[in-house]
Amino acid sequence: MRRFGSFEFDAARRQLFGEGREVHLTPKAFDLLGLLIDASPRVVPKPELHERLWPRGVVSDAALVGLVKEVRRALAKCGADAPVIRTAHRVGYALDVRVESEPRSNRAPRWLVVSGRRVPLAEGENLIGRDPESILQLDHSTVSRRHARITVNAGGALLEDLGSKNGTRVGDTPLDGAAHLQNGDRVWFGKVVVTYREASAASTATQLSRAGGSPSSEQ
Repeated sequence: MRRFGSFEFDAARRQLFGEGREVHLTPKAFDLLGLLIDASPRVVPKPELHERLWPRGVVSDAALVGLVKEVRRALAKCGADAPVIRTAHRVGYALDVRVESEPRSNRAPRWLVVSGRRVPLAEGENLIGRDPESILQLDHSTVSRRHARITVNAGGALLEDLGSKNGTRVGDTPLDGAAHLQNGDRVWFGKVVVTYREASAASTATQLSRAGGSPSSEQ
């Protein structure tokens, strides 16, 4: 995880967060931002950016300019006071802000189990529904496109229904507002049931080893 200003950049999960909310970028724009973060505060020459972004093709400089504009717009929407991508005229671009590396969180992992499949939950918002961008995509007629979300933070995992047509239940209780999930909770999204799991800090290694067992176990 890399942090700059009010933003968090997770290269492994290909996610960018600004002020706690995910910022959407096209794949090439995300790659560009990652290159500038890695090189910061160095000015990255245009030829180097072209070679890294389009290694097997010849692309006009306008394409690079378009990506820079996309990243600047996305950052500005999150309240950035000034553009953080500096143009070095006729040379290249630089991320003109301090970048800090954030150590991996030592919080216990959290995940969902559906049909024997384990789906890790990331820090921040996790969308659940038929939307292809959902962290858990459920292709079922009773599941809405943006059905619910689980927000993971220091306080735990908070489940919220997003106005779905067929509702969300925790056990036998219909969700009204938001609810903090507990280890082992069975959650219904429409007629699809998943199990919420979390590992305590003391037993993380044990839980992770068990997760590699039978696909039918709800660990």
